[in-house]
Amino acid sequence: MEFVSAAVARLIPSDALGPGADQAGVPTFIDLQLAGPYGRAERWYMQGPWPRGVDTQGYQLRYTPAQIYRQAIAGIDAHCRKQYQQPFAKLKAEQQDAVLHALEDGKVDLGELPAKTFFQLFWQNTQEGYLADPAYGGNRDFAGWKLIGFPGPRYNYVREIRQYGQPYQQPFVSLIGRAPTAAPGHPRSAT
Repeated sequence: MEFVSAAVARLIPSDALGPGADQAGVPTFIDLQLAGPYGRAERWYMQGPWPRGVDTQGYQLRYTPAQIYRQAIAGIDAHCRKQYQQPFAKLKAEQQDAVLHALEDGKVDLGELPAKTFFQLFWQNTQEGYLADPAYGGNRDFAGWKLIGFPGPRYNYVREIRQYGQPYQQPFVSLIGRAPTAAPGHPRSAT
């Protein structure tokens, strides 16, 4: 979780436009996704064979997303300890950026797991967590939706349809209402 929190904070940092991915709950979103059917690749074909494919064939590895994260984070921290004498989460921001760029370029040895594959998956999951409905643990306080101007899913916009160029004045809303953290089982709920 330390790696995920530090890395998402570098990928979508806090700035004048709003909170970054870490404050928006993206680490919680990723953790919940990896603990569920997605993390176990329940809907993926995982029977092999496992020959090295080409990029246009999509994902071709035997690892589930949860296994990818475990293996990649261990490899990244080993790389950081070797190069900087400390794990990724303890590095300075510039060093973290350098490691993330090296992952994106495929220049970090993660054993059987291609660094680019992990980086693409991690970047995709970070974006999903920042922009998904808050009911799923990320996009805390609608941070991502406020940034892009999406007020949330509503059943009816009839009154507003012809109000071109006018700001939408209704409060942000999640699939489960205005306070998604009140949902039973949500990481920030009282239940």
